[in-house]
Amino acid sequence: MYTIFKNDVSIILTDDLNRIGTKSYLLWKELQGEKVLDQLLSLGLKSVFIYHQDLAVMWRGFKNEFKIIEASGGIVKNNFDQFLFIFRLGKWDLPKGKIEKGETKELAALREVKEECGFKTLFLGREIVPTCHLYTEGQHEVLKISYWYEMYSTDTELTPQTEEDITGLKWVGKDELNLVLGDTYPSISLLVDAYLSAAQ
Repeated sequence: MYTIFKNDVSIILTDDLNRIGTKSYLLWKELQGEKVLDQLLSLGLKSVFIYHQDLAVMWRGFKNEFKIIEASGGIVKNNFDQFLFIFRLGKWDLPKGKIEKGETKELAALREVKEECGFKTLFLGREIVPTCHLYTEGQHEVLKISYWYEMYSTDTELTPQTEEDITGLKWVGKDELNLVLGDTYPSISLLVDAYLSAAQ
């Protein structure tokens, strides 16, 4: 299953009718072509399910409709079992950035998190589920695929990268997560939920 966000609308690609349950869904073969995104958003729904029996085929077809940008970032934990969030452009977010040419997802994640937060020491853990969102850039619709990794650090003195519009950094315990997730992007909420569920 893939969940792609466009603003507050979630587009869910699935090959499992049991996941859809009693909700209505659309068939992928009915949505192919240049106007896929326009058709989906014109429905006015918060969630749109799209079904095809072969998820890999549908995902390749969906990606072919957009310009692809790949990014990498991390959910950073400290010794107190707290998570680091950044405050950027009026929302709580997680540190990430574009993967440079010739760079691996893992190295990009470490580099971007270090740059955006001022870490000196950062350890890479397991890979977490990727997130996807759509946005408009000039005349193009961009599908941004962000890869995420669990990370650890004992650093206590951090500095936000203000040139990347990061104005604050905050370590957040599990008991405070709801406050932060109430003021973040849907894809970040989904990511944190998936991470916490997998850790149980």
